[in-house]
Amino acid sequence: MDRVVDLIIPVKRLDRAKSRLRGVHEAHEELVLALLLDTVTAAVGTPGVRRVLVVCEDKRVPDALRGTGVECVDERGLSGLNPALAYGEGLLRQGDRHGVVGALQADLPALRPADLAAALREAGGRRAFCADRAGTGTTLLLSAPGGPLDPRFGPGSAAAHGSSGAMPIAAAVPALRCDVDTEEDLSVALSLGSGPRTSTMVSGMTGG
Repeated sequence: MDRVVDLIIPVKRLDRAKSRLRGVHEAHEELVLALLLDTVTAAVGTPGVRRVLVVCEDKRVPDALRGTGVECVDERGLSGLNPALAYGEGLLRQGDRHGVVGALQADLPALRPADLAAALREAGGRRAFCADRAGTGTTLLLSAPGGPLDPRFGPGSAAAHGSSGAMPIAAAVPALRCDVDTEEDLSVALSLGSGPRTSTMVSGMTGG
């Protein structure tokens, strides 16, 4: 792949993350960490991904990520997802002002390097986004080389990113589109083949 990408993965404080999954597993915060760890493992193994920076607000996150090959900053006081991404973009731009920066959601436990690489190839240096399974949210946002990321995450983010000029990724990349917000999403991720940490957590939950 000719072009490399530096990715930002934002993570809320664990006791506030994934509220719609609460009750699915008695160890809710450990499940959130498992989703993240499977996501970052796939991201760092993707051809064309140079750096992965996790922006968090919980000491347990950098502790859990130690040894994974990702960078992590524990930065308190950021007022939401888009400010966290802007903060991470600023850090990454210090190393390469002309590179491609991307935002990847932290809840993609079925993510495969092949799916992420396919999206990066299709973007081809253009500002682009990948919609989620429902077509309303965004799982990946990419800048153009040296261009602003301009994240517009929140309700209806796919339409917001499209309206801002980002190109929609059309590739069949089901694992990249499968973010996990609900128990149904988790079931879909498991059917696609989730990573080992999420699978182990769910196996322990079901006793299987």
